[in-house]
Amino acid sequence: MNSSRPYLVRALYEWIVDNDCTPHMLVNAEYPAVQVPQGFASDGQIVLNISPNAVRHLHMDNDVVTFEGRFGGVPHSLYVPIGAILGIYARENGQGMVFDLESPMDDEEDIEPDDDVPPPDSEPPRPSGRPSLKVVK
Repeated sequence: MNSSRPYLVRALYEWIVDNDCTPHMLVNAEYPAVQVPQGFASDGQIVLNISPNAVRHLHMDNDVVTFEGRFGGVPHSLYVPIGAILGIYARENGQGMVFDLESPMDDEEDIEPDDDVPPPDSEPPRPSGRPSLKVVK
């Protein structure tokens, strides 16, 4: 199955903007292929204002978020792989969602199978009990 992260990011962005709030995106600035302005990240993370009046040419697809923004009055092109997005939220009230850290796909391809490990069961075990949803505040 495809990752739900890009769909959630797009949906939350639209919801935040529709409610006249300012969408901010928390990004892992050390994630491979991330292109953000140097010197603006703190502790390997950067918060980006991605509101329609703060950026130009915003494009969100299943792999990457790209746009043009200004930092200290200087224009920059930003490139943020979906896996680098740690959260999206409204600046005014903090409502939104935080995501788990995601390892780059390239790392998964470099892992070689261990011949000593038996193959997984053909069918995963069925969950028991009632399903529940987490409330995001």
